[in-house]
Amino acid sequence: MVFGGVMVVAFGVVLLVAILISGFAHRTVLSTAVLFLVAGFVLGEGMLGVVSLQAGDEQVSAIAEVALFVVLFTDGQRIGVRDLARAWRLPGRALLLGMPLTFLISAVLGVLLLGLPWVEAFLVAAVLAPTDPVFASAIVGRKEIPDRVRGLLNVESGLNDGLALPIVLILVAAIGGPEIEYGTLALELLGGVAIGVVVPLVIALLLRLRFLSATPLYSSLSPVAAALIIYGVCNATGANLFLAAFAAGITIASVAPEIRDAFAEYGEFIAELVKLLAIFVFGALISPSVLTDVPILGYVFAILLLVLARPVAVEAALIGSGLSWQERATAAWFGPKGFASVLYGLLVLASGHPDAEHLFHLIVVAISLSIIAHSSTDVPIAAYFARHESSGRSMEEVPGEPPPDVAQKDGTPP
Repeated sequence: MVFGGVMVVAFGVVLLVAILISGFAHRTVLSTAVLFLVAGFVLGEGMLGVVSLQAGDEQVSAIAEVALFVVLFTDGQRIGVRDLARAWRLPGRALLLGMPLTFLISAVLGVLLLGLPWVEAFLVAAVLAPTDPVFASAIVGRKEIPDRVRGLLNVESGLNDGLALPIVLILVAAIGGPEIEYGTLALELLGGVAIGVVVPLVIALLLRLRFLSATPLYSSLSPVAAALIIYGVCNATGANLFLAAFAAGITIASVAPEIRDAFAEYGEFIAELVKLLAIFVFGALISPSVLTDVPILGYVFAILLLVLARPVAVEAALIGSGLSWQERATAAWFGPKGFASVLYGLLVLASGHPDAEHLFHLIVVAISLSIIAHSSTDVPIAAYFARHESSGRSMEEVPGEPPPDVAQKDGTPP
């Protein structure tokens, strides 16, 4: 994964600008994520040509894969097994009811608005169904948002990538992509979870052996060792990398919370940097020709995915949950599309289907609009909840379900 010096300098300059305006951006609708997206677009091959990247380039897939792995790994560390067990009911509604409904509504929109065949419509819907933990962290990391909403979005965004993957692979095969062995696919998914659990457990046990000793500094780096081992083993065995990352994060939070706390600051720095690089690269892939290849109804389709498909589906899934209308609305709105959809979109692009490039461009437009919309609304939503709390009006509690102890974006308790 080698980049030219010009690209490194370009990313460094954009990063410096983001640093200089970060305080202002944190208080307003100005989003640093959108800054990197726009900068990548302007500097990309379709505009100024400073950054020369194509969707099929190996480094593009590698960056998206690493970014998603790192973010899932760090996000998983925000909640342990006990917290996950007691707070499962809300994410379960979003995953088991909301996600299939979103998938169905999106497919129907694709057929009605774009005239896609049902198989292609379901494929685009499956690619865009997962929510992204990278952009969900914009809400998950804000202490003004109620804990239970943050826990819902954190768990949902961490798991729905793996749940969507089998559907995407099946539908890619259906439109002419490579054949898949369903038994092998199941083993890949289960293997990812197993590797994500076993590796951190072994490391935690080794750190507790009396005849071994680790300094506090090196002990805090043990999650890095776990991540490297998991990444390498998954790539060597074909186990699902993303399920392994999230399972590993949860395992570390469950069996070694002291290590998780020591690593939290490092993890957040790494995750934020990788996220911004991935957004910058994604922006460089969006050329004017990509945007013009999508008809007006394609943009209408992308907008309706944001304002209709997920909101209606999640609102329906959360009926009777005990959440206040503000919390339901936040969970329903904040379903950002991101790197999992990019990776799955690249699978569509490589499928060999005659319409694969056009389908990929539809996916790119939907992701781009989602990044802009969701990255620009976290501050107003957080400000609303802050005003609501300061006014003395408390949200209704979910009966029998305490909020999960989800760590903040800066690693401190809520």
